[in-house]
Amino acid sequence: MNADLKVNFDPSAVRNVYCIGRNYRLHAAELGNDVPAQPMVFLKPSHAVSLIADGTQLPLPLHTGAVHHEIELVLRIGRKVTPGMTADEAVDAYALGIDFTLRDVQDVLKQKGHPWLAAKGVLNSAPITRFVPFPGTAELERIPFSLVKNDETVQFSSAEEMIFSLNTLISYVAQHYGLGEGDLLFTGTPAGVGPVQARDRLALCLREEVLGSCIITEQG
Repeated sequence: MNADLKVNFDPSAVRNVYCIGRNYRLHAAELGNDVPAQPMVFLKPSHAVSLIADGTQLPLPLHTGAVHHEIELVLRIGRKVTPGMTADEAVDAYALGIDFTLRDVQDVLKQKGHPWLAAKGVLNSAPITRFVPFPGTAELERIPFSLVKNDETVQFSSAEEMIFSLNTLISYVAQHYGLGEGDLLFTGTPAGVGPVQARDRLALCLREEVLGSCIITEQG
């Protein structure tokens, strides 16, 4: 795998943005949630996706209460997925991304039994780094990734720690909702989620290489 290679990516070409909740046991535990028996899938609007490079200014609605970072591996689907297709056949590139969550808003929505859109789908809530070629499932599962906030590593893991594997996620989402070219799949976040504040600098790292970084600002 050569993370120096870049893959052309047009955010306007994004179709569906599927996200997986509670796919790492320690993350489920830190929020007091049960481990799901099958993948927990939700959607973000394609308009939530934004590209981050070296210190991109990223406005978020910090005035709503706690806004939490959740780093994730993001898969780009390169073709229509048919039954029996593996991640190696379906995915053509991957990136790192953050599933920003308005945690206080989400807690209220959960209490009321309402959908999560207001907590998960706001503008800039799905920033992603540049994409690099997919190296194959076996290799990607061993590659560590991390989120560094203000020079401190706050999240660190690899796909080996997932409850549901990459192949399982591809198969499940394709079977229940459909997967095709231009879809993105956020695969879940490891433990260590926490709040961000204005002027925080976040770096998304693959091994020790920074694939993208951003500086948090207040959304006007």
